[in-house]
Amino acid sequence: MMKGLKKWRLFSLLAVMMVFLSGCGEDYISALKPSGQVGKEQFNLLMLATGIMTLVVVVVSVIYLLAFLKFRRSKVGENVIPKQVEGSHTLEIIWTVIPIILLLILAVPVVTATYKFADVAAMDEVDENGDKTALTVNVTAKLYWWEFEYPNQGIVTAQELVVPTGQKVYFNLKAADVKHSFWIPAIGGKMDTNVDNLNKFYLEFDKESKDLKDGVFYGKCAELCGPSHALMDFKVKALSPDAFDAWVASMKATDKKIADKTSADLGEATFANSCMGCHAVSGTGGSGSAGPNLATFGDRNRVAGFLDHDEENLKAWIKNPEQFKPGNLMMNPEGTAPVYGDLTDEEIQALATYIMGLSVEK
Repeated sequence: MMKGLKKWRLFSLLAVMMVFLSGCGEDYISALKPSGQVGKEQFNLLMLATGIMTLVVVVVSVIYLLAFLKFRRSKVGENVIPKQVEGSHTLEIIWTVIPIILLLILAVPVVTATYKFADVAAMDEVDENGDKTALTVNVTAKLYWWEFEYPNQGIVTAQELVVPTGQKVYFNLKAADVKHSFWIPAIGGKMDTNVDNLNKFYLEFDKESKDLKDGVFYGKCAELCGPSHALMDFKVKALSPDAFDAWVASMKATDKKIADKTSADLGEATFANSCMGCHAVSGTGGSGSAGPNLATFGDRNRVAGFLDHDEENLKAWIKNPEQFKPGNLMMNPEGTAPVYGDLTDEEIQALATYIMGLSVEK
């Protein structure tokens, strides 16, 4: 009786999990619905491995059931012992050769794909003018946000990666503090970002993201990196090549833009006096800043990577970032207040309005 109850409990648990996990199949975040050539090839490898494992399970299950039915006691009696095949060279050869064949069927395409995805030689190719032809993005993972630098275009952004469709995008991956892992599930497999060495790979984006939920693909940190690891999200906006070129031009147009400490706009003045030491408002503001580049903050769809994109959430974040992302570096050494000190409610409101107005697309 108890065994029956346990089986039904397990069955019920699996049924409930299927209902909840079915929500993981969205185009903007699911590795099972790839939207890039790399992701599609990796999905094919996944299906190949799954097919091989399914075949093994089915064959073994069929053999087991046949033996179970053929030699059940009610059919052959109590004293019948099946023929013993211990030491059969034929059988030993069969169940040694078959796994080797299955492993080869899986190993050859996997090894081939591994070397193919690691081929980043095109990153160094140049045209007749000496300009590099490949689009390269330097990704720096930090606690708990992402910086994206486009060295050939001379621009920098954060939290929202912008890429063109229909071409390979090459990535230089590194971490500024601890190990992280860069992953865009719907586009391709993950790659670690390390402090001491540079990892490189490429991805391809086959379709624009504008028709997806929130208009972006979701990116994740896939390496446990601290208390706010689960909140270290970023978004990816895939544009047509022409739209991407227009975005790059808009970013370059913000060159030398800075907040004015003497501005009549309270928000701009507050930003200049309290935030400018860590955050840039120019898309060409350089990389390596202590905080995210905010030149495109008004174009993002999330505050801090996961909160709804509105002034109320931004004000709450400014007042107490530790409440939302424990362990983030926007706090003082004691972790009790933002590093820029205390601001009045009026200043925080003006500051939030100013930051939300930072945009290159509107």
